[in-house]
Amino acid sequence: MSLVKDEQSSGLELKEGLENSAFQDSQPEQSSRRGQEQAVSMENCPAGEESYTQIRPYAGMPKEVLLLYSSQARYRLPREILFWLTVACTLVLVALTITVIVLSPPCLSWWQTSVVYQVYPRSFKDSDADGVGDLRGIKEKLNHFQYLNIKAVWISPFYKSPMMDFGYDVEDFRAVDPLFGTMEDFDDLLASMHSMGIKLIMDYIPNHTSDKHVWFQLSRNRTDYYSDFYIWVNCTEGHPPNNWVSVFGNSTWTYDPVRGQCYFHQFLKEQPDLNFRNPDVIKEMTDIIHFWLKKGVDGFRMDAVKHMLEATHLRNEPQVNLTQPPETVNTEFQLYHDYTYTQVGLHDILRGWRVVLDEYSREPGRYRFMVTESYDYEEIEKTMMYYGTPFIKEADIPFNFYLLDLPDGLSGVRAKELVELWMSNMPTGKWPNWVVGNHDKPRMSSRTGQEYVRAINMLLLTLPGTPTTYYGEEIGMENVNVSVTQDPFGKFDPNSSRDPSRTPMQWSGNLNAGFSDSQNGTWLDIGPNYKTVNVEVQQSDPLSVLELYRAVSLLREKDVVLIRGWLCYVWEDTNVFAFLRELDGLNRAFLVVLNFGEDVETDLSTITELPNQLNVRISTLPDTPSSFQKSRIRTSKGQGLLLEYSTSQRFHTGHSSQCYVSEKACYLSALDILHKC
Repeated sequence: MSLVKDEQSSGLELKEGLENSAFQDSQPEQSSRRGQEQAVSMENCPAGEESYTQIRPYAGMPKEVLLLYSSQARYRLPREILFWLTVACTLVLVALTITVIVLSPPCLSWWQTSVVYQVYPRSFKDSDADGVGDLRGIKEKLNHFQYLNIKAVWISPFYKSPMMDFGYDVEDFRAVDPLFGTMEDFDDLLASMHSMGIKLIMDYIPNHTSDKHVWFQLSRNRTDYYSDFYIWVNCTEGHPPNNWVSVFGNSTWTYDPVRGQCYFHQFLKEQPDLNFRNPDVIKEMTDIIHFWLKKGVDGFRMDAVKHMLEATHLRNEPQVNLTQPPETVNTEFQLYHDYTYTQVGLHDILRGWRVVLDEYSREPGRYRFMVTESYDYEEIEKTMMYYGTPFIKEADIPFNFYLLDLPDGLSGVRAKELVELWMSNMPTGKWPNWVVGNHDKPRMSSRTGQEYVRAINMLLLTLPGTPTTYYGEEIGMENVNVSVTQDPFGKFDPNSSRDPSRTPMQWSGNLNAGFSDSQNGTWLDIGPNYKTVNVEVQQSDPLSVLELYRAVSLLREKDVVLIRGWLCYVWEDTNVFAFLRELDGLNRAFLVVLNFGEDVETDLSTITELPNQLNVRISTLPDTPSSFQKSRIRTSKGQGLLLEYSTSQRFHTGHSSQCYVSEKACYLSALDILHKC
């Protein structure tokens, strides 16, 4: 296509490729007409833009004509306006995006938003009728976690083991014990959990192995690389090198005739302690972490970490009672464990493992969680050290076992003391957590009474932080007086047996409580109340322990106040513990009132930040009024109330000493978002 000048008309004429033989039409007349129709003439073109008299634009116009059109103001100005408007809008959107990112609080990870549910695999569900729970049984019951809105499950040990301590004596860290299934069963379970949005936390047992472990067998024979994998000292049989006492009682030293030395064990003699002062041991145990992380596990519960290092000088530990004859000292609590617990260097090892977990946490949504287990009792500052420092990360949380002491002097005051103990000692900005039961302690329902189970579960699920639920607590399972003691600790001290809290899960009123189809019984006795205290029965009762647990769990996840809001104490006395959950910028809040005593009426009229009327969102008991006046909140023995109210006032602004928050955020109602404040 080209423009040519017509000498007679002083104009321009468009020639539509007529000089190219390839475009010649077979019908000359039609071709001529088409050329005339497509011709464009421009009168007096050189006179400028005003003299340009194009008839109209058309599709396929040449570049020269297009440029003439585009230079006209009526086309140029709208184009420039649209261009700069687009630039301005883009800049505004970029600025808004940067502002939102900068002002947004850190997103909470999966372990912060979900309840952690502990499964004791021997007792959860038996799939092959041998009377012992297994991995396939856990898979069969994954819908139970979904029903309760639980998205993180911690499974107690299922490693290959001689079972002297029911899996905590590991023979092979890279194998599944045949009692629980196969590695294929584990892979299948993990894949099924992930497909349902459930995270799997494994038990990791670094302190010791089984005496059947290949490392110990090579070490006792002084095989070069493994010779110092365990702690060996010179001694003679029956004469330990010092007075150190095992957690399970009696000396921590056992003479080995093969090696001709004593080896150290803080638990059973079948559980020799690893020597973490040997770098090769750290490397081998770190490789085990890599093994399971590569399989896709989502985190670890680090078992008995305070026992991992011991003083090398082997001095006697001081006695608690100096008048006690030294030869009679044979239990854990008769010594101050200055040389065997929480030794220098322990946290360096744990921080190294934290680095490994962080390497696997780079994939979005695949954060690898780490929780440590350490019973430090009155030395809570030692527990807090597992959080790490402001500069060095360690555990995400150390397990908080202090609520396990709630039954000792149960009252509203006691509940507040135990919550405050953790919150006041926790490093600023760290995330709290709460435990009211596990496989080492008697069940809460048996220690407090069934009437308080609902209130305790409400406390667990409405406090800020991560709650951990031991299997069966969601239905109020109780201790069972077993006919035959299986627990090695119970064999040493019958009063300390852990068997009563480890009995099979009560799924239904069928044979073996729906736990197993075994005709020869189960590994521990079934609870005698399984006909009435089971999952199936309670699912059909809206006022059951299970349904209350589920209701609060669902509310906890979807309501930002319960996840990220302030915790503020407003009342505690012999009967009642009450606290607020509120969030800056949000015009509603919750008041939690828990009765750990007798029937009582509580007057909160002095709390000016509370409105007069409080609406009942959830009550643990039937026939509860739909609302209360703040001056007359009546609760029955063991009752829990979750009260909701609207207000623009904030309690924490005037009572900072009574309030705590971890991941502080404010709510912006105009945009329905959270922001830093």
